[in-house]
Amino acid sequence: MAAHILRLRAALLVGSLRGERRGRTILGFALIIAVTVAVCLAVFSLADAPVPVARAVTVLGAAALMLGFLVGPILVGASDQLDPRRFAVFGVDERQMPWMLTLAAFVSVPSLALLAVYISFCIVAINAGTPWPLAILMTVIGVITTVLTSRIGMAVNALVLPERRSRELTALFALAVLVIAFPVAVFFGSQRWDGLVPDSIATLTTFFGFSPLAAAPAFLFAAAAGQTASAWTSAVIAVLTVGLLWVVWAWLVRRLLTTTERPAASRERTGLGWFGLLPSNAFGAIASRSLVYWLRDRRYIMNIIVVPVAGLLTVLPLMVAGVPLEYAALVPVPVMALFFGWLPHNDVAYDSTALWTHVASGVRGLPDRLGRLVPVLLVAIPVLAIAVPLSLLLIGNWSLLLPLSGLAASLLFSALGMSSIVSVVAPYAVSRPGDSPFQQPQRAASRGTYGPAATFLGAMIFSVPTIWLFAATILEGSAFAPATFWVGLLVGLLVLIAGAIIGGRIFERSGERLMEFVETA
Repeated sequence: MAAHILRLRAALLVGSLRGERRGRTILGFALIIAVTVAVCLAVFSLADAPVPVARAVTVLGAAALMLGFLVGPILVGASDQLDPRRFAVFGVDERQMPWMLTLAAFVSVPSLALLAVYISFCIVAINAGTPWPLAILMTVIGVITTVLTSRIGMAVNALVLPERRSRELTALFALAVLVIAFPVAVFFGSQRWDGLVPDSIATLTTFFGFSPLAAAPAFLFAAAAGQTASAWTSAVIAVLTVGLLWVVWAWLVRRLLTTTERPAASRERTGLGWFGLLPSNAFGAIASRSLVYWLRDRRYIMNIIVVPVAGLLTVLPLMVAGVPLEYAALVPVPVMALFFGWLPHNDVAYDSTALWTHVASGVRGLPDRLGRLVPVLLVAIPVLAIAVPLSLLLIGNWSLLLPLSGLAASLLFSALGMSSIVSVVAPYAVSRPGDSPFQQPQRAASRGTYGPAATFLGAMIFSVPTIWLFAATILEGSAFAPATFWVGLLVGLLVLIAGAIIGGRIFERSGERLMEFVETA
């Protein structure tokens, strides 16, 4: 049976080079091979580097590989050719399937690329002084661990996520990866090595070296450096990790072989876009409708585009006025966070007559208030995740990461909480759906001329403690950094929750007034 599965896997690999999609497949294979060659050459260049530098690069690289093999299948959502459920009709032995599928997983271009990278790790470690039997053993453990991680990722993808991945779900995964990967990439790119490992990189290397993500590569260079205790600690962690992953993989195979397909009704929801992705309740319906509006209505799109531009433009007058770059570069992030939170302060008016669906359905106020904030958060969080590390890269001071993030969180969430109240208390006339976003409405029904200012001032007042702590961090040092982050985050969330509850209560009691406004404004 094992030989049959291996032949089948090889046939599928060769068959992917034929048919209508062979051009794209060949291009993908060529790209993987080119990247693998470049990575292997970079690893071989570490042979002349100090052992701590080589250890840091390989450990962090192996951790990135492990995470990539785990998250990649979930992110891409590709069909698993080795899905255990495909073999259920053949009456295979559940106890034999895990190791047979693991063996067949090595017959793939990504697995062969992984093997090549780990072989380069092994060669460099042996040249650095690691005994070759131990180096080969740890290399094999590292490769098996990463392949098992990939198989577990594919199994979780098959069990939990829909077979037909919607573009909305893929977009959410991509945003999550962007929010995490971009700041990390900017941080690593800003470090200056000069032949020595920076302190922050050394700390991360130690952490990942004693974690399941990169314990095997950490052993290779800890042994070369003569750090016997660290080397054997990493070796024990690597062995325990591969054993635990094997238990999880075997359980998942058994679960897949004994679990029936999802009901057809759950799969049909994948064609509904955001409505099929979000929960089937009032919050999910309102959030889905808001996402459709924000991503298609040019009035919303223009507001989204203006916010980053406005944040960046604040730097120019400060630079002209002689403000040092290390201070001017800190301004765009709070400005963008404040403006993002300010955007939904008139969301009810943008609904126009579509508001009747909310009023007529008798939806509760809290789901309405929270559902309307989902599009803003999905845009604001990735943008701020990009803006914060870029600002810190310009000033070269990563100790401000926590304070700047806390200040942005305080302003964003506080402004969203204020917007949840203001949008039902003081809406004002805006251009109607289909009109130009720059068209000034010629209607006198607006009652909320104070709404925009109230949102701004309220968010800034609630953020005063965080602003004070942020200033203290800049002037006095990083001792206030953790307090700035946690105070900003907690205050922002409290204001957001309170604003959503208060705004929801007002919405429930003001349905008639709001309907009158959208009909006449």
